[in-house]
Parts: sequence; structure tokens; C-alpha cells
Amino acid sequence: MKIGAFSVSLAVKDLAASRAFYENLGFSAMGGDPKHGYLIMKNGDALVGLFHGMFEGQMLTFNPGWDQDAKPLDDFDDVREIKEAVAAAGYPVEQEQGDDTGPGSFITRDPDGNVILIDQHR
Repeated sequence: MKIGAFSVSLAVKDLAASRAFYENLGFSAMGGDPKHGYLIMKNGDALVGLFHGMFEGQMLTFNPGWDQDAKPLDDFDDVREIKEAVAAAGYPVEQEQGDDTGPGSFITRDPDGNVILIDQHR
């Protein structure tokens, strides 16, 4: 299955403090907007999303249709195909968003309850 770019999405208490911490580790902002409560930080192929006030806890995020630089991929599995495969395998599908084509997302959980967000932007 081709599920795209991988990042860790962190719920943070103080976006500016978290940004400074990750910048000290060599990360730089590559996306997001502090005015909207989030930043995407990058160091090489490592991506960390910092989100203030958007969700609780931490999650693994995959973005079908994007590479690690958020550039479009020609060949990827659509979020709806991935969702069907996850559901067919007996895993939960929660908070499904989107229409029949284009952007869409859903959340699933691994056997230990870790939250996995599959979030397609195109």
C-alpha cells in the first residue's frame, strides 16, 4: 500500500516554545501557520507537525499523494482505498471526512490503541 509522506503529529501546549525546541534540533518550518495554531517542521526526511489546540494526544500521520517534501506523487493509493483495506482487515475507522474524490481523511488505531491519521490533501 502506498500511503505517502510520514510525520508525527504532536499536540503542544505552547507552539512558540515547541518551535524553538525543534529548531534547536535542526528542524525548520516548512509549512503551517502559527496564526492558525500549527507548524510543520522538517529536518532531512524527518517531519514533525506541531498542533496547538487542535487535538489531544499524539498521532502518526500519513499523507497519500505527497512525498516527504509535500510535493505531489503521481502514483499513490487513494485515502478511500486505504480506508476500505483497513476496514476489511477488521481495524476501526473513525472520523472519516471527505467526498468520493479529492481530499479526505480518517483515523484508525493500531492494536495498542495508537492513533493513526491518514490525511489526503488532494
